[in-house]
Amino acid sequence: MSDGVKHINSAQEFATLLNTTQYVVADFYADWCGPCKAIAPMYAQFAKTFSIPNFLAFAKINVDSVQQVAQHYRVSAMPTFLFFKDGKQVAVNGSIMIQGADANSLRAAAEKMGRLAKEKAAATGSS
Repeated sequence: MSDGVKHINSAQEFATLLNTTQYVVADFYADWCGPCKAIAPMYAQFAKTFSIPNFLAFAKINVDSVQQVAQHYRVSAMPTFLFFKDGKQVAVNGSIMIQGADANSLRAAAEKMGRLAKEKAAATGSS
């Protein structure tokens, strides 16, 4: 079953995703994290709704198994959502990250990233 979420298993895999996809939303989570489990279905729905190959991807990064990436981005709370454009971390709606299971902020960010990706895809004739 594909929910549109890219499950990242290594720093190299994440780097490849950042290099091949214009916009990326990354969910840093832990299996033992209750709020992470609570927001996961919503995140999966955003991925299913907004993902566009090569333009917008939704990634999940387990902080316990892919520690190098979590440490690189200084993730200290779970869940933490980060946003990327052209491989660089960016702010969305004025926030460089969303910490915690903040459904309203995550929805607003996913919708904005989805809109931007759709516009880019349409401009290149890829939609």
